[in-house]
Amino acid sequence: MKINTAEFIISNSEVEKCPKDPIPEYAFIGRSNVGKSSLINMLTNHKNLAKTSGRPGKTQLINHFKINNNWFLVDLPGYGYAKVSKKTKSVFQQFITDYFETRQQLICAFVLIDIRHEAQNIDIEFMSYMGESEIPFCIVFTKADKISKTKIDSHIAAYTKQMYANNWEEMPQYFTTSATEGMGKESILEYIAGINEDLFKNNLL
Repeated sequence: MKINTAEFIISNSEVEKCPKDPIPEYAFIGRSNVGKSSLINMLTNHKNLAKTSGRPGKTQLINHFKINNNWFLVDLPGYGYAKVSKKTKSVFQQFITDYFETRQQLICAFVLIDIRHEAQNIDIEFMSYMGESEIPFCIVFTKADKISKTKIDSHIAAYTKQMYANNWEEMPQYFTTSATEGMGKESILEYIAGINEDLFKNNLL
């Protein structure tokens, strides 16, 4: 897929105010400072589409970007600074929970994880929430240029082991990326393009 246009549409904290366009939507979320804005800018060929910041937790709203005029890329707040409550399974802001559980246009979420670190409980718990809520998602390992191939493989293996330990039958689809080197860009965009082709061909939206 070649991205020709990427247009900012709206930022808000209420799902009801999200765009009503009946087109596929792909959400990007991860712990604060995981490199989400850099990844979005890399995917869309824009240097400043998503605002990058050295201050964790910069994104505080649901941000919609219309891509090629036929699908939405959604930039969501990080969940690294929210309290985790296993009782309510609310691992981040309530409006984000509302978004995931009520947004009908959402096709798939991309959960970003910093590959430099070993498996983190907050990421495992968040993915468990997604699984229990039956929300389709993929894993995007970021910052792969920062460590060796051997460490990348060992950290992915550790995450796989943790997922199995948390009753997952298989490891979700995952991508290894580097915003600096453009790694993983083609794979993610082709994955989205393939889903969109099926949706449009079969009039599933």
